[in-house]
Amino acid sequence: MSTLKRTPFYPLQAERGARFVPFAGYELPVQFEGLIAEHVAVRTGVGIFDVSHMGEVVIEGPQALDAVQWLVTNNVDVDNGKAVYCMMCREDGGVVDDLIVYRETKDRFFLCINGACREKDVGHIRTEAKKFNARVHDLSDDYSQVALQGPKADLLMSRITGHPVGKMASFTFADAEVAGVPGIRIARTGYTGESGVELYVKNAGATTVWRGIMEAGKDLGLALCGLGCRDTLRLEMKYPLYGNDLDLDHNPIEAQLGWAVKLKKDFLGKPVLEAMKAKGPIRKWVGFKMLERGIPRHGYEIQKAGKGVGVVTSGTHSPSLNEPIGAGYVPAELSSIGSEFEVIIRGKPVLARVVETPFYKREA
Repeated sequence: MSTLKRTPFYPLQAERGARFVPFAGYELPVQFEGLIAEHVAVRTGVGIFDVSHMGEVVIEGPQALDAVQWLVTNNVDVDNGKAVYCMMCREDGGVVDDLIVYRETKDRFFLCINGACREKDVGHIRTEAKKFNARVHDLSDDYSQVALQGPKADLLMSRITGHPVGKMASFTFADAEVAGVPGIRIARTGYTGESGVELYVKNAGATTVWRGIMEAGKDLGLALCGLGCRDTLRLEMKYPLYGNDLDLDHNPIEAQLGWAVKLKKDFLGKPVLEAMKAKGPIRKWVGFKMLERGIPRHGYEIQKAGKGVGVVTSGTHSPSLNEPIGAGYVPAELSSIGSEFEVIIRGKPVLARVVETPFYKREA
């Protein structure tokens, strides 16, 4: 068994009582004070996450735009300083990964990929980029990444950077000094449904930035957060997790992510997705709530009238709603709001109903 890697923040997290688990080749904190407390802190205040396991790839060169457009489903021909949520697909439409593409300049793009499939992604990117006059650089080992999420995140950031974070629009980014460290990428993206930022930090300045955030957030109730509440937060928003909700056996149309598929441009897998969008998928990824006692979990079977019809891809007890929620693929005829089916929990069928998502909606 290969040795797990540790992020620069590991010693600081260990000092604060983190419980670590293996994830994406790293030893990462799953929780500190506790999943529910951390979840609530992000919804009501501010939390800090170590997401340094994520991968960072740069594509640059005269045909960098053409290469990235071919690689991803969404349109990345946007203004410099903007970010775009995308998926990379195979020729058959299966999802290689979902990712965020940042356009730095006319001919340079910065990609944030999922750490759990970094090797697969980079290989796929290099193979397809060979068709263009573009260079690929895997910078994943050079960066640490911090996510600062919650309604008080902007206030905290205002204390450690001169950049007007509060005025940044969603899915934009800028490079600025943070906690005295120059050249930090501040990205107005996130995975919790709350306002906040993700910070891309060169490893040399990582602990300085972390300590600066912790000091600035003392009186704000800043919570150290682990993978546990990151999962409950994202599921309340019905944000997909690659490897659970998206994979090579499912495509963006089935996952109801067609808004991130732009058919006016060419990309790998377009013919399959175009045909499916026109005809309609035979299965869809839906959100559901349990109508009876039981918590749905990844891999649980979904049945209708005693027959297996689908599978739960993500499920949990929602701390914000205080009820069990889940997501999974079901036949298209069972995908409309109000449709009911059973989830097999510990060998017993438990009634569930398809609901409107996101599950959690912040009050105005």
